[in-house]
Amino acid sequence: MSTPSSSTAPGGRARRGFGLIGPRRGRHTVSLDELGSLGLPVGDDGAVIGVDAEGRPAVLGINRPTPYEVTLIGGLWTAQVLALRAAGTGARIAVETGRAQAWTSLAQAAGGGQPCISLHDVGRVPPQGASAGSPVVVVRDCGMRPPRGRVASGPWQSVVTLLPYLSPVAPRLMKKSALVGVQRVSPDESALIGRIMNLSSTESQALSTLADGVTLWCAGRDRQFVMTQATDAETGLLGSARRMD
Repeated sequence: MSTPSSSTAPGGRARRGFGLIGPRRGRHTVSLDELGSLGLPVGDDGAVIGVDAEGRPAVLGINRPTPYEVTLIGGLWTAQVLALRAAGTGARIAVETGRAQAWTSLAQAAGGGQPCISLHDVGRVPPQGASAGSPVVVVRDCGMRPPRGRVASGPWQSVVTLLPYLSPVAPRLMKKSALVGVQRVSPDESALIGRIMNLSSTESQALSTLADGVTLWCAGRDRQFVMTQATDAETGLLGSARRMD
């Protein structure tokens, strides 16, 4: 490797390694009052699960160092899109399901040949060994009354429970979950969910009229309607958004 050349600056001063002096320009500076204009709209780290009412990306940070429980009262399509996108963030997905045939194509197609989505019978999910370098999302697709099993959330292992409707176990699951998603339900169900989640009358009434692919996500007092829009690859694999299966 050659050594840097040297040159002589005006006044006879040697400038080693920097070549000729270039043109002088003003420095790129901003005043303190102008700093606010440089802000960037950076959201949370996680999977993009759709867009909000203003068309901004809605991001779900599902890989966490603390236990994280999610309950989704909705359709299989939305749960499968969430699983795919969580896998895209580097998480391993363990699906506990009594309808493995509904998940087989997804498990085979995900990960580009890598086994990132595994399927397990109800009550048969083995320890996953979750860690910061290998986070896990357990998707429980166990029908209206998912049994109490040994699957639990923990550090770097989140649990997403899918309920097709508001079942008798739903209130307990909703109250212990950090995040609850609700898709289109009947007017009676929407009224009950509104009471459980302390929704406004407008939010509660909207639940019975939501379009396919729209979910009301609730975390504490935060509420956000999100439209999940499938990519071309997701549509080819899962079909169009639908509430019913």
